[in-house]
Amino acid sequence: MPDAIKIGVIADQTGPLSVMGAGQANVAVLVADEINASGGLLGRPVELLLEDSATDDAVAAAKATKLVQDDRVDVLLGGIFSSTRQAIKGPAVEEGGTLYIYPEQYEGQEYHPLLFCTGAVPAQQVEPLIPWIMRETGARTFYLPSADYIWPHVMNRKVHEVASANGGEIVGEEYFPVDHADWRETVERINSSGADVVFNTTVPPGCFPFLEALCESGFLRRGGRIVTTYWDENLTAAVPPEHIEGLYGCIDYYQSLADPFSQGLLGRYNARFPEGPQFSAGSGCTGMYRGIRLWEAAVTEAGSLDQTAVVAALDHAKIAEGPGGPAEMVPGQHHVRMNMYIAEVRDSSLEVVESLGAIDPNERVRQAA
Repeated sequence: MPDAIKIGVIADQTGPLSVMGAGQANVAVLVADEINASGGLLGRPVELLLEDSATDDAVAAAKATKLVQDDRVDVLLGGIFSSTRQAIKGPAVEEGGTLYIYPEQYEGQEYHPLLFCTGAVPAQQVEPLIPWIMRETGARTFYLPSADYIWPHVMNRKVHEVASANGGEIVGEEYFPVDHADWRETVERINSSGADVVFNTTVPPGCFPFLEALCESGFLRRGGRIVTTYWDENLTAAVPPEHIEGLYGCIDYYQSLADPFSQGLLGRYNARFPEGPQFSAGSGCTGMYRGIRLWEAAVTEAGSLDQTAVVAALDHAKIAEGPGGPAEMVPGQHHVRMNMYIAEVRDSSLEVVESLGAIDPNERVRQAA
């Protein structure tokens, strides 16, 4: 039997983000098995080397070092928090010179010749969502409670820009540790401000007590709206329905999509993994699927594992089918053009209310320094 092609995956399978990271791990297992069932890649089997980063950036960095230096993987995928991406990037890309694909929606602006991103970015989420919310609900004022790391800061800058351009106003903006638990004073300030919309970038575990406090304050009863761009089916199932009824999100996939490929993929995932995290976009499951399949397409085009050839092919790789629809790398941007959707939480389900079509990531084309 020919030597296996090695795919390394680092996922937060334990720790606070396990409900998301375990889903990424499951998708990697599913796709690797499907590649092998269809004959492998370049006539060789693929071998998945799966590591748990335990929602700890130091652990993620150590796992990246292991996969690159000891296991000598041909490609590396994984990570949720942007800080985790940076922790992986150092040993994998900058020191190890290994191709790395980051699957999670994030703040954009990442560039390295060996790093590709397969999740959504602000041009695909904030830019269409804020004008839509303002148009559909009449909202004009926004409050921005946030976790204190790079993703919320950059997303909030984009909210400022887009809301202002559409006649809106930011009436409050605050930052806290990701595990912040006492939100009483923040919620008082939100209600005192009269904000129409809370654009939420608090994240697990801090988002759970925040949403509880916001609901108990009467914010939703008075007609306030919650908007958050990472919200998915796993988080919907983890929160009491009254905390999130009417919440709006914008991402590349929801389980309520009815296209045959998305429904078929969801069915295969559910049959393989009937327990545990659901297949969702917020967890990076869609970006993991897309990342492995786009890499597979690039390797097939290159006809070898020569990294220079694979990277050149990945720069314009396409898949005709994927969760939420087709996807393609935008040449020179290392980010994906894909379909985007706006959904609303209704009776504990995320229902698509607007299909936005394919949206360009609009990341700047840059060259390595």
